[in-house]
Amino acid sequence: MSDGRIVIGTRRYSSWSMRGWLPVALAGLDVTEVVIPLAEGETSAVRGQTPSGLVPYLEHNGARIWESLAIIEYCAEFDQTLWPKKRRARAMARAAAAEMHAGFRALRQAMPMNLGRDDFAGLGQTPAALADIARIEALWAEAREEFGEDGPYLFGERFTGADIMFAPVVARLLTYAPPLSETSQDYCRAVRAQPQVDAWYRAAAEEPQAWQLEKYESVRTDHAATA
Repeated sequence: MSDGRIVIGTRRYSSWSMRGWLPVALAGLDVTEVVIPLAEGETSAVRGQTPSGLVPYLEHNGARIWESLAIIEYCAEFDQTLWPKKRRARAMARAAAAEMHAGFRALRQAMPMNLGRDDFAGLGQTPAALADIARIEALWAEAREEFGEDGPYLFGERFTGADIMFAPVVARLLTYAPPLSETSQDYCRAVRAQPQVDAWYRAAAEEPQAWQLEKYESVRTDHAATA
């Protein structure tokens, strides 16, 4: 019998579920996965499974955590490598994770996460989304320059909570292929190749086609970049 459960939405689309699932997988928590297909305009199925009516939601040994960043912090109590060891690096990692949690709305709206499409390159490049990407690239470059010398991730060798929070951003950038610096492209490739991230992609590819939603699958030419 497992020690609890993690409730997530459709892996193909649910960026917040990805952020909740990754730390649980990295920390090796023994929980049962409950996947709720996200239906367009329908939240009742999720509401019946989670306190907030949102995903992800983790129950583990009596603890109940219904928010992605809190799930990372909880899992870090079992795997301390989820945050950098050095105080200054840890402070920056937490600030970067919090900025991702609260910001970049334009990017999220213009480039919804879709792990199954390879034909969305060039779409979603609104001025506001590109401004968000510019800030993200600057943040990544700062972290890599100061703390990333020992490995491919933002803070070096370890895939930390900051990388977890940006993993769905990486997914968006790989799907929509906006212009990126070579440093950012290298980081995106490293995140995509990370074993737990790859496992999430593979599970997403196995989801039934019936779970796909038209609003995320339509090629939206109105979001294409213009001269």
